[in-house]
Amino acid sequence: MNIEQTVDFHLRSTLFAMRRMYNLLALENGITQGIGYALVNIGKEGVPATKIAPMMGMTSSSLSRLLKKMEDDGLIYRKPEKEDRRVVRIFLTQKGIKLKNEIKDVVINFNKKLFEKIPKKDFEAFARVNDIIKEQVKEDVAEFQENNGLRNGK
Repeated sequence: MNIEQTVDFHLRSTLFAMRRMYNLLALENGITQGIGYALVNIGKEGVPATKIAPMMGMTSSSLSRLLKKMEDDGLIYRKPEKEDRRVVRIFLTQKGIKLKNEIKDVVINFNKKLFEKIPKKDFEAFARVNDIIKEQVKEDVAEFQENNGLRNGK
């Protein structure tokens, strides 16, 4: 099988192309794609800092640096929970909310352009194929962990 015929090739090349595009757009706003992704995933109710790293596929040390930068730039603030002071929630500042809305508009507009070119049935097939791929990945990871005496990725 030629590498260009693999699922991996198509997913990675598309992902990298999209990352390049979003990185260019992020640079216009003086941020990184990672900061943009974090902003989009922080809701009005905030999010526990411990939930952000897995959501973004980051290590906790990388996340700490990212959150520090976002805080220094006035995009977020941290607030300990009243019930459990060990849990710190991340909230957006007004500046962060404004930037989040701009980022969401960019993503929505990009997707609108795509949906003008992709028939609904083709997108539904694409989504089903992606679900199959993700399920196969989960199965292979679980099998790998079981065969190597690992649990929960440890």
